[in-house]
Amino acid sequence: MATILIIDDSWLTRRGLNTILTGTGHEVVEAENGIDGITAIENKKIDCVLLDLLMPEMDGFEVLRILKSKNNTIPVVVLTADIQNTVKEKCLALGAFDFINKPPSQDDILEILARAIQTG
Repeated sequence: MATILIIDDSWLTRRGLNTILTGTGHEVVEAENGIDGITAIENKKIDCVLLDLLMPEMDGFEVLRILKSKNNTIPVVVLTADIQNTVKEKCLALGAFDFINKPPSQDDILEILARAIQTG
C-alpha cells in the first residue's frame, strides 16, 4: 500500500484520517503544520499528501507554493472547511490534485486517494 502524509494542525482530524488509512493498509506519517510537512516530504518516501489549509507557522497555501516551486510530483489532496470556489481554484492552480471539504466521508477520502496514488 501507499505512504500517506497528513498535514493538519488538528490532532482529532489526524487521528480520524490515520484510523481510516491504516485500517485500509496504508502507512501514515503525520505533521501538525506545513514546516513539519515539508520536512517529512524531504526525508521520507511519500506517495500522497492530505493537506489542511489553515494552520499555524506555515499554511497549506505556502506548502503548495513550495512544492510547486520544487516541481513536486507527489499528489496533494487539500482537505479544508473553506468551501469557497475561489479557494478551490487557487489550490488547483498551485498544483493540488484535488480538493475535499471537511468533514470528508471515508468513502470520499478512499476514492480520491486511490485516484491520486494511481496518477502519482
